[in-house]
Amino acid sequence: MTLADAEAVPTEVSDDLLVVRNLRASIFTRDGEVKAVDGVDFTVRRGESVGIVGESGSGKSMTCASLMRLLPVASAKILGGEVWFEGRDLMQLSESEMRDVRGRRMALVMQDSLAALNPVLTVGDQVAEPIKHHLKADAATSRSRVLEVLESVRIPRPAERLNKYPHQFSGGMRQRIAAAIGLGTEPALIIADEPTTALDVTIQAQFLTLLRDLKERTGLSLLWVTHDLGVVAQICDRVNVMYAGRIVESGVVRRILKAPQHPYTTALMDSVPAIGVRRKRLYQIPGQPPDLANLPKGCPFFPRCPLRMAICQSEYPPATPTEDGGYVHCWARAA
Repeated sequence: MTLADAEAVPTEVSDDLLVVRNLRASIFTRDGEVKAVDGVDFTVRRGESVGIVGESGSGKSMTCASLMRLLPVASAKILGGEVWFEGRDLMQLSESEMRDVRGRRMALVMQDSLAALNPVLTVGDQVAEPIKHHLKADAATSRSRVLEVLESVRIPRPAERLNKYPHQFSGGMRQRIAAAIGLGTEPALIIADEPTTALDVTIQAQFLTLLRDLKERTGLSLLWVTHDLGVVAQICDRVNVMYAGRIVESGVVRRILKAPQHPYTTALMDSVPAIGVRRKRLYQIPGQPPDLANLPKGCPFFPRCPLRMAICQSEYPPATPTEDGGYVHCWARAA
């Protein structure tokens, strides 16, 4: 049993809410198979915030779509793995059973709230829809719950805004409404796929504070997908660093930000501007991410890595434990 397997085995007494083990998913194009998710392992415990961070194209959003089984059928396919959620392997559920999980126990908050919200339905109807469907609530109960959840995400005067449409709200308020749709059924897990990317810094800070408060008040778990290490530092307890469809480093946020072990994690941190530090030029990771349709045999970070060795080009590194209970896939750390 590998380190990842040992962490991923679900047990009845475990605090693990979500256990993802060896998840693999590909996109099939005219040019061949794109290995977007290539053997991903991670856990989310009850009441915990876990981040997935990496460059665009690293497989973050595909991982979330795969575990929720929301991949486009015509072009993408889950090839294997297990996704244990509240004691059930989601990969073994029927589509009908999976629909009962989505929106009820597991909810998704997407990046572009304007695209995620239906422009021809009122905000009240959209927040009420999952409540009526999953909780079988009548009109009066549904309306009461809608007002309650809109108030919880700090929408001013919610009763006056039920009949308004998404375009009548600011970007920050639309993102809160998107969160309200997910929170209406009191799910155990919220998957947030870069929900603050389109927001300015002030509104982003307000949204992060809102989710932190909701997490502390309700005990829900968060899976936060982002490319922004600053956001990870503010909201996450643990983080998984993803590169070329794989998690290359995992651990407690404080340790990873203070002492990253994988050279890719170090490079990501060096790319972040620091207040009070003068630089002639912002650091840029050399080279380009690998072609996921033509991945190298060894470590995919090899061409860009300052610590590369001969073995890196031919063999993928095993998981090496770190002091905080996480792991890193790097031959330089395994030596």
